Amino acid sequence: MIITRTPLRISFTGGGTDLPAYYENGYGAVVSTAINKFVYITVNKRFDNTIRLSYSKTEIVNNINELQHDIAKACLNMVGITGGVEITSIADIPSGTGLGSSSSFTVGLLNALYTYVGEHLSADELAKKACEIEIDILHHPIGKQDQYAAAVGGINYFSFERYGAVKREKINLSDADIQLMNQKLMMFYTGIRRSADNILEKQSEETKNKLPVLDFMKNQANEMKIHLKKKGFDETFAEMLDAGWQKKKSITSGISNQEIDELYERALQAGALGGKLLGAGGGGFILLYCDEQYQQDVRKAMSLRELDFNISRYGSQVVYFEG
Repeated sequence: MIITRTPLRISFTGGGTDLPAYYENGYGAVVSTAINKFVYITVNKRFDNTIRLSYSKTEIVNNINELQHDIAKACLNMVGITGGVEITSIADIPSGTGLGSSSSFTVGLLNALYTYVGEHLSADELAKKACEIEIDILHHPIGKQDQYAAAVGGINYFSFERYGAVKREKINLSDADIQLMNQKLMMFYTGIRRSADNILEKQSEETKNKLPVLDFMKNQANEMKIHLKKKGFDETFAEMLDAGWQKKKSITSGISNQEIDELYERALQAGALGGKLLGAGGGGFILLYCDEQYQQDVRKAMSLRELDFNISRYGSQVVYFEG
């Protein structure tokens, strides 16, 4: 049996510039971090040659082509496993909430399957193969940031080059800054789940009309990287979150709505200094920067379920192996 643990991610700035509709005109850039909320994948040999796949539902099939889960089917095909395997998936957070769970699932499953057949892939190789599956094979209208964040872990600056290459620059914060980040960042669940594909498809279509907005977000990722490296984690970070969120909302109508705008405004009035909606938009989690003395007021103002989380230093890992 093999078990992998793969982190979810928070994107701080630059989201949307990792879409090919944007970076093929130059380059895109994102600053993001992995968090200690995970997707767990188990892979085990079955007694017979069927495939059993358990996620939000369970499939038992005789042939790989009978699988309904498109990502699992593509991963099995890529690794070359045709049967005799059991796969289960458990996640700390539901899908469709803006934390990159789909890509974490893909990275984690590939990590488990390649380990199962005796191959070890680097984090970069896992991310590349996950992008190939989600973008090139399955044609999901998504970018590349989630796969790399899930594979490598930690706080990073990623640049997405014109011809498809992805470059990573690790942002090494001090232990004190990471502790501040863990203390001052809050996350609340709006209760709204949505398909990122629909929003991202619209965003790709609008890219040519929103180049100044996306340029701002890319440049902001560059500025955030420099600021974090030189000055560390402080209130400027909150200002950047807010400025980026205000810009992102203007890309397409599905990114925000009246309910989300009102929630965010309540948080600011209660003492939060800045924040954003995570992921493609439309629902999921709201991230806030808030000093500790105002956090209880923000909790009362939001009246939403809060998710306690910390920064995760590690990407996808094999946490259990028994041959």
